[in-house]
Amino acid sequence: MDLSFVSPVYPSIQKRAFSGRNRFCTVRREEPCRRMFQCLATVVSQTSQTYNYGLETKKNDLLVAVQETQRGLVASSDQRCAIEDALVNVETYNMGLPIDLMKLDGTWRLQYTSAPDVLILLEAAARLPFFQIGQIFQKFECRDSSNEGIVRNVVRWSIPSLLEEQEGATLLVSAKFSVVSLRNIYLEFEEISVQNIKISEELQALIAPAILPRSFISLQILQFLRGFQARVPVRNSERRRSVGGLYYLSYLDGNMLLGRAVGGGGVFVFTRAQPLQC
Repeated sequence: MDLSFVSPVYPSIQKRAFSGRNRFCTVRREEPCRRMFQCLATVVSQTSQTYNYGLETKKNDLLVAVQETQRGLVASSDQRCAIEDALVNVETYNMGLPIDLMKLDGTWRLQYTSAPDVLILLEAAARLPFFQIGQIFQKFECRDSSNEGIVRNVVRWSIPSLLEEQEGATLLVSAKFSVVSLRNIYLEFEEISVQNIKISEELQALIAPAILPRSFISLQILQFLRGFQARVPVRNSERRRSVGGLYYLSYLDGNMLLGRAVGGGGVFVFTRAQPLQC
């Protein structure tokens, strides 16, 4: 006689319809996943905020360090060391990233440099009472290019009593550049020009006094001075080729540009400026 036997240890297994989904398991599995992604998003957001805060702090430290140096003219050896340390602290945030020409495009105002060819101009203005140096800019034109463009070094200068204060004339050094590595560009200088002459009211009064009728000659002189331009091509005397050099863009973002002239040509600290017409 067959007796049905049910073991208390091994209960009988009965077939049940299985839909492939357990609503209780789904709820329990989805909730931890949702919480995990929320935690990850929070961590990423906090990390990004910490990164940005640290970067802005380092940039501010650099600008404070260069503030009292008159763009590098009166920087002491201790100040230069402190500025170099501050530069490196900012440069580490951008290390290894390729140059973004969209960000580079535009006008940058010089805040500090150790380049001898710029410092000699600042020193001349400090020593000579008849010579003034105003703002110094670097203007890049490369928005529509992927590996090349034009850069213009713009120096505002003046001769007191003859030209307008600080911005009586413009010295313009133009160069083509090409990207040769991740952060290096090669500059090929083309010409140096003097333009945008703005004569002072004193000189205008001397040439064409307001109390007297302005003659044709005096008006021609004023027009000539205002439209005067002098251009000198930059060439290597031996090879008749443009003078060039490597420029390392060590840091770049929306409002700060740091550069190093390769070969001991000095460092540069720029901040974003309003668009410049030249």
